[in-house]
Amino acid sequence: MTKTKKKAPRFAAFGRAAFVPALSVAALTCALALSGCGYSEQVWSSINGDRESVPVSQSSGAPVTSSPLSRNGEGSQLAMAVPGGADTGTFVGQKVHAIRGDMQRLSESINQHSAELQRMRGTLAADASTYFTLTGTINSRLQVGTTPGNPELLAQFNQAQNQLDRMSGDIANLNALSSGVGNDLALVSYVLEEIRAAFALQGAVDEDHRQLNALQAQANSDVVMIQQLQQAVTDDLTRQNAYIGNERRNLATLSLAIKNGQLYGSNFSAHQPTALAGSGTHSAYAAATPVSVRDRRPLVTIRFDKPDVPYEQALYTAVSRALERRPSAIFDLVAVSPSVGSSAQVSINADQAKRNAEGVMRALSKMGLPADRVALSSMTSGNVRDSEVQIYVR
Repeated sequence: MTKTKKKAPRFAAFGRAAFVPALSVAALTCALALSGCGYSEQVWSSINGDRESVPVSQSSGAPVTSSPLSRNGEGSQLAMAVPGGADTGTFVGQKVHAIRGDMQRLSESINQHSAELQRMRGTLAADASTYFTLTGTINSRLQVGTTPGNPELLAQFNQAQNQLDRMSGDIANLNALSSGVGNDLALVSYVLEEIRAAFALQGAVDEDHRQLNALQAQANSDVVMIQQLQQAVTDDLTRQNAYIGNERRNLATLSLAIKNGQLYGSNFSAHQPTALAGSGTHSAYAAATPVSVRDRRPLVTIRFDKPDVPYEQALYTAVSRALERRPSAIFDLVAVSPSVGSSAQVSINADQAKRNAEGVMRALSKMGLPADRVALSSMTSGNVRDSEVQIYVR
């Protein structure tokens, strides 16, 4: 049997669109996980930041303690000992005893939640360190060149994905912690109401009011600590959600790079990608504004004249260069199919061209180009023999 030599995919691009720019080691370091460099500093500063203190009313007789914003893993036992006092035998004294019990439970809860926050921060820092080690190793291998679909890189990619899933689970734990801190705030508000009501009761002795004053000072101090703890958890949640979202997109780009054995950068990441319109269907075509290609030269033409056309690297290079020249560029993806043949064959060719165009759009989305900057349309032409996807810049 005579082997037929396979035709290489043909591209038409502006200028030197086929040129693949090399990444320097410094660029690789910062592009390790695209947006990850700044985050790693945030992770470690959350563990090693400066300690803050909360001044406490002198009437409580308790020492100054560290704030829940302390990020060095120490001083997590924030709540001070609940002021004690002798039983006066009055009705107000009984109320004081009940309030003291509520405050003891509150103190234990604050301590528990503060320690839990410190533990979660340590876990997140360790998980982030492992994640960056894995993605850094993958990017290093891709930088120097490797085989498409390298199983070693695929195994490391799966480990990185599992690590990111663990960090997503930590976000659920932070949400639960936030709810618990909210309950602490509700409890301390209830305690302060009970103290104010006890002051208004008749039949109290001076010792009852002295103890109520001490408990009130302690409760006011607890309010400050709980609010700081709540703010710390909220800040961590905001940072973690943004980070996980960015890394999900980065992993999608990394997956495509491993598949092709070639490193992709972050040129498309100036805007946050949105959901891919019409994914898996042709609904994107109904919504797209038809584009006129008359007298327009395509940035890239991809001819699907054989199965599994390896167009990703050339596509990435051409679109990257277009974005360098025009950062706000919009791209028109036109699915072009042959108009020759029976009506049934023309319809089949049109459907195939649309599927090819949607595959190109998904590839751009994985590389980081927002889907709202890509418009899909289709046309038939008597000048083409195979399905094509033409990409225009506007």
